[in-house]
Amino acid sequence: MSNPLRLSWTCSRCLGKQQKVSRRCLATAATATAPPAPNPATYRTETKRDDNILRQIFDSRSFWQEYSKSKQGLWGNENVGLFQNHHLRRPEGFQRFAEITAQRCQRLLERVVAISTVEEYKKIVQYLDCISDLLCRVIDVADFVRSTHPDPAFRNAALSAHYSMFGYMNTLNTTKELYDQLDTALNNREVTSYWNEEELRVARILKKDFSQSAIHLPRDKRELFVEYSDIANKTGSRFVDNIQPRAFDVRVRSKLLQGVDPRIVQQYTDRNGYARLPTIGPVASHVLKEAQDASVRRDMYIASRVAANDQIKMLEELMGVRAQLAKLSGFESYGEMALKDKMAGSPEAVSKFLDALAGENRKHVKAELVQLRDFRRESTGSGAGAIHAWDREFYRARMLEASTKPTRTSDLIPSFFSLGTVMQGLSRLFDTLYGVRFKPVEPLPGETWSPEVRRLDVVNDKDERIAIVYCDLFAREGKSPNPAHFTLRCSRLITASEIAEIASSPEPPLLRNNLPTTDPVALANDGMATHILPTPPHSAVGSSGAYQLPTIALICDFKPPTATQKKPTLLSAQHMTTLFHEMGHAIHSILGRTTLQNVSGTRCATDFAELPSILMEHFATDPAVLGLYARHWESDAPLPPHLARQIQAQARAAEGPREGAADTEWQIVLSALDQAYHSPLALAGRPGQGEGGAFDSTAIAHSVAFSDTWWATARATTRTCSTG
Repeated sequence: MSNPLRLSWTCSRCLGKQQKVSRRCLATAATATAPPAPNPATYRTETKRDDNILRQIFDSRSFWQEYSKSKQGLWGNENVGLFQNHHLRRPEGFQRFAEITAQRCQRLLERVVAISTVEEYKKIVQYLDCISDLLCRVIDVADFVRSTHPDPAFRNAALSAHYSMFGYMNTLNTTKELYDQLDTALNNREVTSYWNEEELRVARILKKDFSQSAIHLPRDKRELFVEYSDIANKTGSRFVDNIQPRAFDVRVRSKLLQGVDPRIVQQYTDRNGYARLPTIGPVASHVLKEAQDASVRRDMYIASRVAANDQIKMLEELMGVRAQLAKLSGFESYGEMALKDKMAGSPEAVSKFLDALAGENRKHVKAELVQLRDFRRESTGSGAGAIHAWDREFYRARMLEASTKPTRTSDLIPSFFSLGTVMQGLSRLFDTLYGVRFKPVEPLPGETWSPEVRRLDVVNDKDERIAIVYCDLFAREGKSPNPAHFTLRCSRLITASEIAEIASSPEPPLLRNNLPTTDPVALANDGMATHILPTPPHSAVGSSGAYQLPTIALICDFKPPTATQKKPTLLSAQHMTTLFHEMGHAIHSILGRTTLQNVSGTRCATDFAELPSILMEHFATDPAVLGLYARHWESDAPLPPHLARQIQAQARAAEGPREGAADTEWQIVLSALDQAYHSPLALAGRPGQGEGGAFDSTAIAHSVAFSDTWWATARATTRTCSTG
């Protein structure tokens, strides 16, 4: 099964197995040289064609509109379903998807409980991993659709399916018969000696997941655990979906908005000379960076950071029920429970890390504030008074303007980084490092959630498809601006016996070209992408098995190219880094082909899951890597060497210790606050904060954020609570 603590990363375990990539290995990085750039001129005709199309589908709206319609006529009006999942042709399909999945899980559960022989125990990991995969098939897709799909009917159906399967998952996680059977297998040397490394590792992972779900407690306590888990899941979803400030706007006299973009001032000013400025979104950011009046910046800063009362209440309810979950499972706090299977290991280890990071960062924060104060004195003649939180963005913006005067070369740099050329570069980089590349494929009717979504198949050097990536990279109304990576389906081997069993089950057939079919492989994977293994000679089964292929969705918020302008979307350095980061998550999933899904791709400790993506960021501006993709959008001329050096110099400057030290400190504060919220404070309601000594999230936030030694205060408060 899956641990409910991992739901925000339902697909996030990794194989931890070093990739052997021979000539494509990263050994070149150790010698401070980048991998050699592939020469597109030497590509085979088909590969070169894919490479060219890859650029055009992102850079040319007219090309994309024609390309994306090329298969429509072949399929008529048939809707193949989201991600080609044949359950998801319509919103109501989510309910059927969840029902069929629960039926499959129940059959496997009964099989596991009935195991009695050594030969059967040898298969228990395969059965339990299959149950886990079936649950994640629904939960992962539902989690994505409820947060991304533009149709409210699909979002609501996905949310309902998510709640349903999450509750069922927690019921399975607290089913003692399953745990007892797994424990029996783990204690049988004949069984464990038969398992390979992957099976043994998954068995231990599953046992740990059971242990964190109150499995050793009496039935009534396990039922309470399921109840609390369900409440925590629903409260957490409501909290995330309804984040909002107490005040949606601030009312300011327009004459006080000197420095703010006049178009914004005009748009929000009424006939009485007052502007009502939104406290969330880009307008608030403009005000904090541009408003010359400090009182305006202060009002906007405070209003944008004061949450609605209902939101605070939900937060405190969530902290309380998580604390109850931890207590039921035998942990001192939810923080201890959540960190047990992470790289950090414990709240104490996190505390030591924050101590060390804060100590190193503090001198840089002081230097940054001195620099801002000196700049204020030089530019305004006044150096008195503190640099307040609402002053920092304003003076940083002024310093940047003073230090980086616009030049022809700085304006020219984005012209070499159209979205299409960057996607080309990523494909060529992955080809060089891992022998895999992107192959554009026309989406089928109903396969994507927006006509702006591009589908890329990932193929190896034998042109075999190994994964699918859906790229939703352009901004549109109602879409979240936050970049994200979603694993919709992980790698897993669907065995021949499983395919045969599905073929003989009473489930409805997959409809293709309006004709009923009982393709067992398609049914076994809900119609989604698979790689069918060769069939042995004289086999009575139609296949020797099939791998379900990693299926991934990438979300970004880049400005789309217009239909009337030839100019494509050009990326800034920050946007390039964002795209490389998200692709780091994607390649982690793509390369994670495993027999069992519990160790596939990004299914790993959540703190480790960021490592591949952070490493990918460093490739974005490396000179040798720039040679793979940096070409002028119009002339196709390569990036000149002096611009490449300028880009790398800017990248090094951005990584300097004094750059954004205050931002780093704020992240440390938030980390310490997270530790405090998930400490025993949430359960004990001490020390005397709020009415009647109730848990007061605001008071705790103030004690952490405004203390000179806030990290020590957070630890001391936790110790006082836990020993009181």
